[in-house]
Amino acid sequence: MAVPADPFPRLRPAGDQGLLVEFGNSVDVAVSERVLAFDAALRARPFDGFTESVPSYAALLVGYDPLAVAPAAVRAHVKALLAEPHARQASVALHELPVCYEQPFAPDLADVAQRCGMSEEAVIAAHLSGEYRVFMFGFAPGYGYLGGVPEAIRLPRKANPVRGMPAGSVVVAGPMCLVTTVIAPTGWWVIGRSPAQIVSIHRERQFLFEVGDQIRFRRIGRDAFDALESAL
Repeated sequence: MAVPADPFPRLRPAGDQGLLVEFGNSVDVAVSERVLAFDAALRARPFDGFTESVPSYAALLVGYDPLAVAPAAVRAHVKALLAEPHARQASVALHELPVCYEQPFAPDLADVAQRCGMSEEAVIAAHLSGEYRVFMFGFAPGYGYLGGVPEAIRLPRKANPVRGMPAGSVVVAGPMCLVTTVIAPTGWWVIGRSPAQIVSIHRERQFLFEVGDQIRFRRIGRDAFDALESAL
């Protein structure tokens, strides 16, 4: 029996100023690496009228100026580049983010522990043991979606979101974790808070990390949290 051909990469129009290049349909490191490798290749060899590229879990949005280039020309350039072998050029950085799991920073910690059949300390230890990767940015500035939450503490989102959660909240849902950067509602489980300044307009690179970077969490107490927060 013939093996079906891999349907990816797949090209889809995204309005009149974008082309979506899909490399898979799952949150997977190998798929993410393909997205980033193509992103690097496209940035190294852009077409006339190229405006931006935006990576997500499994796809790359290629933006273009429709007054400068025709959609067919964009598609042809992308297809030709996809046919070539290419490796990701950017280096991967490791970032250590401090997180305090004490109250009132962790309003859902006890609930997560109960639902997972673990102690609160075991939930914290599991979260700290995760090997996290920035898969994409979304929802709000600096919201890096971090894959790598250990199986033991994976829970579906809450049935109802909670409003007004503070910036810096460390939240988990399913295999994903993120550190919020603005006051916003969330249906994810809030298990801690970080004083890390993930977004700053005063830095040359305004986001602390990039898609593809690695994240490690480091536990701190309330006194250390207060000291780090006041130093910002």
